[in-house]
Amino acid sequence: MESTVTGTTVSGDAASGTFGRLVRLIERRYESFFPPGQGITFALQQAGKAPHVFGPGEPEVTLVVHDKSAVAALGSMDRTTICEAYMDGSFDIEGDITRILSMRNFFPDRHPLRFAWRFAQPFIFGQVSSDKKWIAQHYDYDQDFYLLWLDREHRCYSQGIFAHDDEPLEDAITRKLDTAIEATGLKPGDRVLDIGGGWGAFLEYAGNKGIHVTSLTISRESEKFLNGIIARDGLPCQALREHFFEHQPAERYDAIVNLGVTEHLPDYRASLAKYQALLKPGGKIYLDASAARVKYSVSDFLEKYIYPGNGSLLCLHDYLTELSKTPFELLSVANDRHNYYLTIKHWAQRLDDAREEVERRWGKTLYRKFQLYLWGCADGFSRDMIQAYRWVLHLPESAG
Repeated sequence: MESTVTGTTVSGDAASGTFGRLVRLIERRYESFFPPGQGITFALQQAGKAPHVFGPGEPEVTLVVHDKSAVAALGSMDRTTICEAYMDGSFDIEGDITRILSMRNFFPDRHPLRFAWRFAQPFIFGQVSSDKKWIAQHYDYDQDFYLLWLDREHRCYSQGIFAHDDEPLEDAITRKLDTAIEATGLKPGDRVLDIGGGWGAFLEYAGNKGIHVTSLTISRESEKFLNGIIARDGLPCQALREHFFEHQPAERYDAIVNLGVTEHLPDYRASLAKYQALLKPGGKIYLDASAARVKYSVSDFLEKYIYPGNGSLLCLHDYLTELSKTPFELLSVANDRHNYYLTIKHWAQRLDDAREEVERRWGKTLYRKFQLYLWGCADGFSRDMIQAYRWVLHLPESAG
């Protein structure tokens, strides 16, 4: 028995068995998905056997199948199921992983029940309680894992601002921190609220300039790390394990900095009202975030394994609509998409460089989970599937 596959031939047991049926399924999908002559050439291979190539020429990437679980996962054509099989080691990806990630829409991503459950949980358990659980799932890994691939100097988990594409990541992050301080007009002795302290990038940098930083985090690992920095350097700062919406300071802040936390605060009306309550009239807010043109458009894989919850990439037009109903003045907005692409590409390359250590200390599954996440986002930023912005708000004196 013989069946023709784009660019190769399947014969014998492979053509009549489960693997052969998978090949024919992918062939039909390939022909219906890609316009003639415009598809990505990739291969599907049973370990130790000849590859089956889809598309013209040499394959740019090969999926090497090791067991029946991989065949079943690929046969499901479901994006999340396929990612799970890869994380479990049922198949390997050889070659440029970004090429297979760039054809992610080849594999459907429809999970309406799980999507609905994202939004049901805050109504059942409360937004703050749900956020604490969800944040712990992402940020409470061993801090050493993140420190292997974040920038070495500041450990910043959001985009830098690059002067040129070849600039070191550390320099780009320093420029971003300087930009945040300059944009908000902070000086020694001023009080600033740092929303989402992470691993202390802003707290350490601003604190060493004599700025009094209060960092909020809802991650236990982050809280311990932040307090360690404060004690080590004797900084005029404090770290609080407290949700943004629960924070009730004795007095208002001179400025607020939000580096990459807007994605976790999708209720723009509520967050803007909270900013107004926390900020002194005349004060400024510096924010940056990854963004999408459609709110809540995150993939099922990212929601299930990376950022669980009802968060959303910034939807700029929705945000500006809510902003227009407040006293805040929008001083500036800048497109950071290319900056985030460069940043996350650095992270992905550093994760790959640390692969042996990551797999030895935390296992292959965690490595592959973040490999898919980081390289997938790099591809998304490079093709404008994901956007990013930084912006500055000002609360007029009259708002007091």
